[in-house]
Amino acid sequence: MDVLDAIKKRRSVREYKDKPIPKEALESIVDAARFAPTARNVQPWEFVVITERTTLKKIAELAENGRFISGAAACIAVFCSETKYYLEDGCAATQNILIAATALGIASCWVAGDKKPYVPLIGSLLKAPASLKLVSLISLGYPKSKDNFKVAEKRGLGTLLHWEGF
Repeated sequence: MDVLDAIKKRRSVREYKDKPIPKEALESIVDAARFAPTARNVQPWEFVVITERTTLKKIAELAENGRFISGAAACIAVFCSETKYYLEDGCAATQNILIAATALGIASCWVAGDKKPYVPLIGSLLKAPASLKLVSLISLGYPKSKDNFKVAEKRGLGTLLHWEGF
């Protein structure tokens, strides 16, 4: 799948097959994340890949909007050191993870991290240094439905594109 197709077909998927993701695919997804743009090339990110079922369930219990993580094959926690643009850098890496997963036929869903009350608990669970900020959690798995990679309805380009101003 080319990158423009992956961007158009990426959806937030919360139901997954009970099927593991190969380690090589997870490494490829994280490798794509490290090529995200970053302010001043600081590259403040650290990535934790979680595949252990017990830990996935604990994360799901802690993240109120991520209960479905318990049924995922994996979860990637994106942490960043507290730099001036850590949130922008971490979000760019998160977007690369979502697109790379889609290109590999793996469904995903972005769960917020930054500023959520569960951040310290998840950081502690994953033994993250206290100096790191949790930017996002991304659930990953093979989708239960093939319809999950259909292009979503979006506003038409003509309704949002403006040339030289409004």
